[in-house]
Amino acid sequence: MPISSFYLVSMRKIKFTQQTIQERLGNMLTDFPRLNDIHPFYADLCNTLYDRDHYKLALGQINTARSLVDSIARDMIRMVKYGDSLYRCKCLKRAALGRMCTVLKRQKAALAYLEEVRKHMSRLPALDPNTRTLLMCGLPNVGKSSFMNKITRANVDVQPYAFTTKSLYVGHTDYRYLRWQVIDTPGILDHPLEERNTIEMQAITALAHLTCTVLYFVDISEQCGYTVEAQCSLFKSIKPLFANKQLIVVVNKVDQQPWETLDADKKAMVQALSDECPNNNTTIMTMSNITEHGVSEVKNKACDLLLAARVDSRVSGKKIEGVMNRLQVFHPVRRDGVGRDAFIPESVQKERDDASGMEPVVLPLNGKVGKERLVQRTRTGYAPTKHDGDADAVMEDGNKKKTARDLMWENGGPGVWAPDYREQYDLKDEAWRFDAIPQILDGKNIADYVDPEIEAKLLALEKEEDQLVAELEAAAMGEESESDLDEEEEAAVHAIRERKIITRQSSRTNQTINKPVVPRSVRGRGKDKHDRGALNADDIKKKMDGYGVDTSLMLERGRETERGRKRERSISVRRMTKTPTDGDELMSTATTTNDDMAVDNASMSNTQLKRVKKARKDSIKRESSLARSHSRIREPSEMGLKDEAAARIAKKLDKAGRTNWEGLSGEGDQRKSVHLVKWMNTGKKRNGTHYQR
Repeated sequence: MPISSFYLVSMRKIKFTQQTIQERLGNMLTDFPRLNDIHPFYADLCNTLYDRDHYKLALGQINTARSLVDSIARDMIRMVKYGDSLYRCKCLKRAALGRMCTVLKRQKAALAYLEEVRKHMSRLPALDPNTRTLLMCGLPNVGKSSFMNKITRANVDVQPYAFTTKSLYVGHTDYRYLRWQVIDTPGILDHPLEERNTIEMQAITALAHLTCTVLYFVDISEQCGYTVEAQCSLFKSIKPLFANKQLIVVVNKVDQQPWETLDADKKAMVQALSDECPNNNTTIMTMSNITEHGVSEVKNKACDLLLAARVDSRVSGKKIEGVMNRLQVFHPVRRDGVGRDAFIPESVQKERDDASGMEPVVLPLNGKVGKERLVQRTRTGYAPTKHDGDADAVMEDGNKKKTARDLMWENGGPGVWAPDYREQYDLKDEAWRFDAIPQILDGKNIADYVDPEIEAKLLALEKEEDQLVAELEAAAMGEESESDLDEEEEAAVHAIRERKIITRQSSRTNQTINKPVVPRSVRGRGKDKHDRGALNADDIKKKMDGYGVDTSLMLERGRETERGRKRERSISVRRMTKTPTDGDELMSTATTTNDDMAVDNASMSNTQLKRVKKARKDSIKRESSLARSHSRIREPSEMGLKDEAAARIAKKLDKAGRTNWEGLSGEGDQRKSVHLVKWMNTGKKRNGTHYQR
């Protein structure tokens, strides 16, 4: 390789490695969120879960590693460019790649930390800080998760022990055709902020940054393990987080401890919570998740409070002034004391009077939907009702009977009106035609009703049918089938029918062209040593022996059929007719049995043994040459072909035909042939022999 080309290859390898590392590290820095650019809720949540300093330090190390890789590649490419030998260029290339790998290895701890952060971020709930939100908080095991399962489609785990919920869970509910976000927070304990763990700090972060309605749960039955005094103390400690938020104190588990029978001191303590909030925006409501008492009321109240607060905040904002300047509201005022009632023209009133008792119907016009018109529906063909009068019987022509077509157009057109076929029922009393068919009659299902004489009637009907068929056959005996066709037309019909049969047979034949045709002689045989096939002799013998059948003659006959008439037999018969010669004597000596050979070998010399072996080899060659004599190479003209090109085409077509006939693999079959092993035939080899590696 010229030295200039080697320079170029070395620089390309260094540049490619540098670009690959820069691309991967750059994507990593871009995909991870910047804490200064995201919502404060997510920024504080990342600080709580991952430690802000550690997170920024890890990303800073990755950014520094990317800069170091760029500087290493830039310096090494400059040195390779001015290298004085191939060896120097190769050493510089290896040094550049090694230094890049060393820089990446030193970032193992930062990369492992960022990978864990990435996995945890992918499992965080999709929480929108700007949408309508209901947030639940309180001590552990006071009923927050159960309430969320009641009003949303979420499935939060509920257990009778504390801290079942260890992270934020998000559910969604509907109210007033709006989608609401419901957040379930982990339980909060009553101790200083510095002593709270990561689980509790998630709830504190949500309370601090989300604009929402807060539902503070209080368990007055004290089954959660905390007294009412402790729950009220927690409320007072986190009260600053409720500023500028709508607050509802939910008194839960009233099924265990009714609110009315609660101790007066505890009730006063809970009621005092609403007075301690500075904005006086606290509401106290009772609820039970077991009996669902007050669940819907709490949800509706929380949503209404948040909607009102959002409207007030927008009205009090600066944008409302620009909107109000463009709005004008007009209030109509009476101009005088004259009464002006609704006026109906006389023509319209007359049409209304004439159209009394008529119904509006949309009639089609030229296949299209027309205008709505008033038509008088008729009851002809329907069961009479008490509302039917004599108006339907009055027609322009009393002697003219309306047809089914007229009734169809009068009653809505095709697909709308259908005749009542009960009018055509042939019953003993015509008044029974429109009666409803009962489902139960005499205590039995009418669908299961069976005539007790049905068997006799069915037998009589079958006898009558047999008698009619016999009479028709007797009348048709000796008579030719009548036909309106003459002899020529009959011949044409016969020819057409034969042509159809031939076409059908050719179609069936053409359908099998693309399928490999396997001859009957090889059907059921095994394709390889792993597939013994359906005609395996051992399997057949085992199966037939199970039935108690002797298969010796059957298998022998199958072997003879499989061997067929071989060429060696004809050759042996032809040899028997020849006059024996010296060569034949030697050949017969060579084809004696093994026992005779063992006896003669003792009395033969080495020279005679060599002659016998040579004669045996010559006889084998002679037999193979005789077997190949019929396939000797001939000229194209002797085969009826023009030239070598035509012979090659004929050979290719013959091979394709044998492929279809013998069921061999074709061009569309997937074949895996033996290839050269890559690791034995690639790479740089040393000078000299290398037949082995």
